[in-house]
Amino acid sequence: MNALFYKRLEAVTAASETLITRKNEPILPGNGIFERYKYPVLTAAHAPVFWRYDMSPETNPYFMERFGINGTFNAGAMKWNGKYLMAVRVEGNDRKSFFAIAESPNGIDNFRFWDFPIVMPETDDPDTNVYDMRLTAHEDGWIYGVFCTERKDPDAKPGDLSSAVAAAGIARTKDLVKWERLPDLKTKSQQRNVVLHPEFVNGKYALYTRPQDGFIDAGSGGGIGWALIDDITNAEIKEEKIINSRYYHTIKELKNGEGPHPIKTPKGWLHLAHGVRACAAGLRYVLYIYLTDLEQPDKLIAEPAGHILAPLGEERVGDVSNVLFTNGWIVDDDGTVYLYYASCDTRMHVAVSSIDRLLDYCLNTAPDGYRSATSVETLTAIIKKNLEK
Repeated sequence: MNALFYKRLEAVTAASETLITRKNEPILPGNGIFERYKYPVLTAAHAPVFWRYDMSPETNPYFMERFGINGTFNAGAMKWNGKYLMAVRVEGNDRKSFFAIAESPNGIDNFRFWDFPIVMPETDDPDTNVYDMRLTAHEDGWIYGVFCTERKDPDAKPGDLSSAVAAAGIARTKDLVKWERLPDLKTKSQQRNVVLHPEFVNGKYALYTRPQDGFIDAGSGGGIGWALIDDITNAEIKEEKIINSRYYHTIKELKNGEGPHPIKTPKGWLHLAHGVRACAAGLRYVLYIYLTDLEQPDKLIAEPAGHILAPLGEERVGDVSNVLFTNGWIVDDDGTVYLYYASCDTRMHVAVSSIDRLLDYCLNTAPDGYRSATSVETLTAIIKKNLEK
C-alpha cells in the first residue's frame, strides 16, 4: 500500500470539499446598491480533484497534479433547472482556456463543476484559444454561447509569437452539454466582445459589439456597438452603430464592452458593462450600468457617472492586476439579481442586488458631466439638500 498516495489523496480531497461547501456571507453594510460577498465563488482550487490529479497509486505514486488549473474566471451565467449555472473560462497552467459548467443551489456558494468540460466543436480554422462566453437563452428556443476565438495573426512578422487575430465564435445548445458550432461572426473589425440580445428586434437577431482596430487597441472603435443580422447560422455585420460611447478622462476612455446580455425591466433594458482606462499601474477595468429604451434597445436612456464596481482588496491581486470583468448575471423571479464578476483574470465573485435597486441607481444617479466643475456641482447639490433638512 502506498501510504503517501493515500495520505495526500485524503488531505487534498478534504481541503477541496471544505472549500466548496464553505458558506458565503455578505459584507455589510455595503453601499445600498448591492452587497459584495466575502469569499470568491470559484477559484482554481474549486476545480475537481479528479481533473487535476491522476487518481491511481500505480501511475501517480506521489499523488501530484497532472493537469494544473491556473484560473477560473470570466463566466457567463444563467438559471437552468432551478440551479445557478456559470459557463466558466477555465485556464490551465498551459495558458489554454476552455469552458466548463459550474452549478450552485443558491447562487452564492457551493458551486461545483460538472464532471466534464464543454467539448466545443472547432471550425475549419481551428481556435488556438477560446474564452469569455456569454450565455443567451434566445426567444428562438436555443441557448447561444458567444465567445472570443483567438488565432495567431497570419500576417505577423517572423519571430513575432504574440500578435493575434480575434473573432466572435458562436455556438448553440439545448442542454449545455452538446453544442453545435456555427460559423464565426463576419465583421470588418476585430471583435473580442460580442453579446447576443435575447429577443428578435424587427425580426432580426441583434448583437452588442466592440469594434477594434487591433487585437488590443480599440483605435477608432467608438464604444459599444449595435448591429442587426438576418441569419445567426451565417452571421455577418453589414452595418454597425455605437450606442454607448467612449469619452476622454472617464472610466471608459480606452475601451468599453457589454458584459452579459441586458435584463428586460419595466423601465427599459438594464445593461452591465466594463470600462477601461490607462493609469500609472497599467490598465484599470471597472464595471458600470446603463439603461436603454424598452422598444428601441439601441437608444440610451440613462447612465450614472463612474463605476458601480471596482477592484477592492484581494480583487486587485492576480494574473492581470487591477481588473474586474463581467459577462454573466442572473435575475430571479422575485427581482433578485446576482452579478458575477471576475477579478484579475483569476477568480469569480458575486454581488447581489435587485432590479428595483439597480433601476433606482441608474435613473437617480447623476450622469457624467465630463469636467471637475460639474462633479463639484453635483456633490454640492447633494450636500445642500441634506444640510437644509
